[in-house]
Amino acid sequence: MTREQKQEFTLRITHANPTELVVILYEMLLCYVQDGREALAEKKEWEFREAIRKARGCLGELMNSLNLQYEPAPALLSLCGFCVRRLADSERKVSPEPLGEIEQIVKQLRDAYSQIAGQNSAGPVMNNSQTVYAGLTYGRNTLTENMADQGANRGMYA
Repeated sequence: MTREQKQEFTLRITHANPTELVVILYEMLLCYVQDGREALAEKKEWEFREAIRKARGCLGELMNSLNLQYEPAPALLSLCGFCVRRLADSERKVSPEPLGEIEQIVKQLRDAYSQIAGQNSAGPVMNNSQTVYAGLTYGRNTLTENMADQGANRGMYA
């Protein structure tokens, strides 16, 4: 994941409602799976294993956030468990083939949650985050973001 992607995900997380956070996690998972594919193509096994570890972390967070008292949480838990096993297969075999199955499943789940996110009227999970204004200062080839309201708590309540 590039630095720019990390910054974009961080900004989106600070303004996301609970459903949008799930969408972001799925997108991060897809990004790490893609990183793993690229690392394998470049014969960088260590980077491949690191990308798989991070993808597994995203899946773990998704699994831990499920409330199993409600449907379809048990089915989603099973799907996530399947994806974890396929990640392990990919890492064990040092093969990109299982990653395709994971991408297919995760893209469908991401798309479904994206549709639901628009219907969620809850506010952002982080109520005390910084305001970011893009485009206030810029150079010929770069855009600089300006963060306003940089209080001492920076997203945390005192």
